Amino acid sequence: MDEELSILQDSVARFLRDEFVPHIERWDREQRVDRQAWLKAGAAGLLCASIPEEYGGGGGGYAHETVIAQEISRAGMGGGFGAGNGVSSALVAHYILAYASEDQKKTWLPKMAAGEMIGAIAMTEPGAGSDLQAVTTSARKVDGGYRINGQKTFISNGQNADLVVVVCKTDPKAGAKGMSLLALETAGAEGFRRGRNLSKIGMHAQDTSELFFGDVFVPDANLLGGDEGRGFFQLMQQLAWERLTCAFAAVVAMEQAVAVTSDYVKQRTAFGQPLMAQQNTQFKLAECKTKATVGRIFVDELMVRLLAGELDADVAAMAKLWTTEEQGWVVDQCLQLHGGYGYMTEYPIARLYADARVSRIFAGASEIMKLIIARTL
Repeated sequence: MDEELSILQDSVARFLRDEFVPHIERWDREQRVDRQAWLKAGAAGLLCASIPEEYGGGGGGYAHETVIAQEISRAGMGGGFGAGNGVSSALVAHYILAYASEDQKKTWLPKMAAGEMIGAIAMTEPGAGSDLQAVTTSARKVDGGYRINGQKTFISNGQNADLVVVVCKTDPKAGAKGMSLLALETAGAEGFRRGRNLSKIGMHAQDTSELFFGDVFVPDANLLGGDEGRGFFQLMQQLAWERLTCAFAAVVAMEQAVAVTSDYVKQRTAFGQPLMAQQNTQFKLAECKTKATVGRIFVDELMVRLLAGELDADVAAMAKLWTTEEQGWVVDQCLQLHGGYGYMTEYPIARLYADARVSRIFAGASEIMKLIIARTL
């Protein structure tokens, strides 16, 4: 953190408090963040902060993106707008920046930065989650482009998405070397269909959908990287950054859980004294704060490595594994200290608890992180 990032942090916090926080409950009920909010976020500079100015972005770096993401989480929207923006701005926009043609960058990125175009990445299928090589969605070469056929599920921003990066097989017989990434503009795409907006345990404001592709045409220019068979490599290149964003979100959740629980136990009395006066409460919160502090130091150090181009995939996997596992433990302990009130959705700890569970699954399950780490032993 430096002065510039601190100023950004304060301005984002004020914007969210005034413009977004009053709508959190409505977005949860509607199971999506409305398009007007995306336009407001774009006007305020919250979108594509790490995309160069020449493409309409904020001209910052990963640190700017992370500061914004952390403030969104602290405002209670990490599982709604935060998750959606994390996919669109921090992930999809970087796939476009890294692999799209110059014309496509100039077409798509300014619209994404303005909130006029929302991005999604379609990896998971009903029969292929952590095992990306098992995807069966196909892209058949035809004159002038490709025809996509298949089904995806659990797709963040699926209901809102205007631009979907589709993970598909251009050569089904070639395994990982037959995977490619095709960018689909959803407006007017014949054969493209959105399924249900899936109902989830947590992250209720994050629209998460099934997507169906029935002979959907995508032009040659939308093949990211320009050559077939590069998709798996492209995914692997971006995953270290994606997993570090998950680790930051987990640390913020731990910090928030400790903060709201500390406030609660100082006010709540039992057996004639505040809960905070009881040794068990002190010991539990001491453990929770220690884990949150260790996590903070860890992810901050990894951000320094990332900015220097020195973050290894296995270390990013360690960060994702450890922080998300500890997030689950810390939030659970903090909810226990709330007693029955912790089970009530009106309390922030309940939202933190419901949103925490998926962090050990998305962007690579904990078991996959262990496999990646084990390869270095």
